[in-house]
Amino acid sequence: MAIVYKKSTMLTDKPMLYCPGCPHGIAHRLIAESLEELELGGRVIGISPVGCSAFAFEYFACDMFSAAHGRALAVATGIKRAQPDAVVFTYQGDGDLAAIGTAETIHTANRGESITTIFINNAIYGMTGGQMAPTTLLGQKTTTTPYGRDAKRDGYPLHISELLAGCEGAAYIERVAICDVANVIKAKKAIKKAFEVQLAGKGFSLVEVLSTCGTNWGMNPLEAMQWLKDNMIPVYPLGVIKEV
Repeated sequence: MAIVYKKSTMLTDKPMLYCPGCPHGIAHRLIAESLEELELGGRVIGISPVGCSAFAFEYFACDMFSAAHGRALAVATGIKRAQPDAVVFTYQGDGDLAAIGTAETIHTANRGESITTIFINNAIYGMTGGQMAPTTLLGQKTTTTPYGRDAKRDGYPLHISELLAGCEGAAYIERVAICDVANVIKAKKAIKKAFEVQLAGKGFSLVEVLSTCGTNWGMNPLEAMQWLKDNMIPVYPLGVIKEV
């Protein structure tokens, strides 16, 4: 029987502990396949901070560092400067990257550090109980906005990709989604390209991945994917936001 698909060698054999229906596993696969296709196994170093993304060090078959909450890009900068030939990536959620890690994110991009960031945006704090994140949509209910996010009280959703596109050191910024097959294929191309940008030494690259959190959204996986399409994509349009 012909083998039409097999797990990437850049993933470990450890069973993933994410919630059923969570797209983190999809994102991990796309990163792993990209690294394998680019033959980067012996060069890659990943950084996972706090949040659901903290589990990533269990699943990628490469050197991994755990960073304090929000500090993944600070750690990545140190690693890349100490090991300039290494391919360095961070895997961060919206609470980590866009809240406590905002300063690290902006200044890493502005300096043009040759690092690739995979930014998982599910519009909520996943691991810590479903609180409002900087990316939470207006009107979206969370444990800290039980009546919905209100702009006057809570501010507006933060468009990280558009914000970083204004940094001169940012070389490639794209927003994708992993809500159906067509979008997963596009997400894979974007992630692979982000690593290629790093290999070319062009500067900072980031792929924002619109994702779901069915557990904290209170939805089953299919409902969550549809909610992403109906509500998140209109607020966070997909596509290349910056490329130099």
